[in-house]
Amino acid sequence: MYFADTPQQLRTMLRSLRQARGLTQEQLGQRIGVSQKRIARIEAAPEKTAYDQIARIVTALGCRLVIDEPPRHHVAEPAPDAW
Repeated sequence: MYFADTPQQLRTMLRSLRQARGLTQEQLGQRIGVSQKRIARIEAAPEKTAYDQIARIVTALGCRLVIDEPPRHHVAEPAPDAW
C-alpha cells in the first residue's frame, strides 16, 4: 500500500509505478487515450490534473485509489474496573 499526502508524493508514486511496470509515458498514454506529453504533464503536476485522469492512470497501472481516514488521537480512559 502506498500513501500520498502531498502532490510531490503522488508525482513520485505515479512515475515509480509506471517505471516498475516497464511502461514508457507513450505506452501509458496509449492505454488511457492521451498523448505522451499529457502523461508527462500529469506526472509533473498531478495536483493540476482532473480526478478522472488520475483514476484512469492508476487503473491502467493495475492499482486502485483508496480514501482512508487516519486514526484520530484520543486520550485513553482507564477501564472501569481499574478504580
